[in-house]
Amino acid sequence: MTDTAALSTQIRQWIADDPDPACRDEIVALASAAGVPVDDDATPAALSAADALAELESRFAGTLQFGTAGLRGQMAAGPNRMNRAVVIRAARGLIDYLNQRHAGWGGRPPRVVIGNDARHHSREFAQDTAAVVAAAGGEALLLPDEVPTPVLAFAVRHLEADAGVMVTASHNPALDNGYKVYLGGRSVTDPERGVQIVPPYDAQIAACIQATGPANAIPRAESGWADVGPDLPEAYIAAIVGGIGQPGVLPEQPAAPIRIVHTAMHGVGSATALESLRRSGFDDVVPVAAQQQPDPDFPTVSFPNPEEPGAIDLALALAQRVDPDVVIANDPDADRCAVAVKDPREQANGGWRMLHGDELGSILGEDAAVRAVASGATDAVLVNSVVSCRLLGQIAAAHQVPYQRTLTGFKWMGRVPGMAYAYEEAIGYCVRPDLVHDKDGLSTGVAVARLVARLKASGKTIVDLLDDLARAHGLHLTSQLAVRFADQEQIPATVQRLRETPPATLAGSPITQVADLADGYDGLPPTDGILLLTDRDDRVIVRPSGTEPKVKCYLEAVVPVAPDADFDALTAARAQAKARLDDIKDALRATVFA
Repeated sequence: MTDTAALSTQIRQWIADDPDPACRDEIVALASAAGVPVDDDATPAALSAADALAELESRFAGTLQFGTAGLRGQMAAGPNRMNRAVVIRAARGLIDYLNQRHAGWGGRPPRVVIGNDARHHSREFAQDTAAVVAAAGGEALLLPDEVPTPVLAFAVRHLEADAGVMVTASHNPALDNGYKVYLGGRSVTDPERGVQIVPPYDAQIAACIQATGPANAIPRAESGWADVGPDLPEAYIAAIVGGIGQPGVLPEQPAAPIRIVHTAMHGVGSATALESLRRSGFDDVVPVAAQQQPDPDFPTVSFPNPEEPGAIDLALALAQRVDPDVVIANDPDADRCAVAVKDPREQANGGWRMLHGDELGSILGEDAAVRAVASGATDAVLVNSVVSCRLLGQIAAAHQVPYQRTLTGFKWMGRVPGMAYAYEEAIGYCVRPDLVHDKDGLSTGVAVARLVARLKASGKTIVDLLDDLARAHGLHLTSQLAVRFADQEQIPATVQRLRETPPATLAGSPITQVADLADGYDGLPPTDGILLLTDRDDRVIVRPSGTEPKVKCYLEAVVPVAPDADFDALTAARAQAKARLDDIKDALRATVFA
């Protein structure tokens, strides 16, 4: 039963501390509708008393937690939501952390570069951050309005900033926003510069946030920060079109003209993507007009993530009309890249299908390995995450170049010394680690276009390259099962239930290994998750999502393929692998998620 008096006290304190009049009014209206005494003259919110009370309880159940993803949550008033009060305290905690940790720096004060996407309140949150940093004696550099996340990640290194803040919720729903934090400059050493935070930095910054006072008492300068002009985004574009940027690289191979369909998914990547492609020699790019301009409401998609069903339907429909060589899609902040190709095995959408993240990751990994060997850079490390396909490790071994597997997320992959290429199956790729130590959907789009053009010049396609990889290493097919939870407390219980009682078989094959990733696995640090391996070498990894209320299952089926397998044999192997993946999904739904 709700302690109304205690909740009333919490609400009154929040109202007194909140610098945003709109948020204060929002909370007062909710309290009035819920019958919680705060303001007798307030106009109640248009909710039932029970719904209003439940909403207040959720908003005051705790504080939005700052972790390795920074902050991310729904935009609304209250301590457990994304709003100006939460952002102002986060900004003060970050600059306090920099000032305290590096008091002996001397010379210039901590430099913080700040960017934002086009979501509701993003610019406001970025400006508040700049005002807090400047008032606390830091050097705040505010990027032009509405920049892609890769531009901010590039700026951290390019401007030698000690920290970077990107206000974005990436591919989350329209009601959400977030606050990504990068460290660089004097805060860390290479290769950590320009990488998102990991422990112990997250906990140290969180402690500084916790120690700040009320948001409305935190000083905010009215001026004193520097507005970074268009030269910075221009420097990023010039850098990513200048070649692959690694030591001893080969010149581009001959390429054929290609046509590209591009969608920005209502995000901030369109202008940068189109200009980067144009300068790379790709003039025939057809944008999805309805999704080209930034729109924080994402009107044509229910979920602005290219991986979600239906998200790239408009792009595929356009592809059927204009017959391009490839479809390239960026998520709203353009740090991810999805690719669709025409596949003779595909029956729907006029033969067009989106590649799984592991398929594109393996193709780009093969290209990176070939380039490394041909240029003599055999110490170039190929990297992917533990939940990604095992094929990249086989590709690296075949080319005799180093390979490393890390925990999930570019905050781990970006820290690998010597990393020349990295990817994770969630359509995140780093093809230019000399510029950006994070996933970058824009430079990846340029790399994909160049690869498609080179393949076309030799009479081949991406599907042909996938078939070649299957002949060399067996057919690896991956998929994902994600289950969303309304009650987030059920997430750890679900993983624990699998930990205690794993199934004996999957898709008719006995399970030969059960590994608790919390104990560490194959040299990796501990993380929450369970790995299952079957006698047929199919693999499942189950883990809670780090950014959404989901449990994710990463599935991989492997079917041996003869080195001289023809098209029909490869088609049969793919069908066999898909059937096994479907069987595994059914088994998981019936056991783990029953």
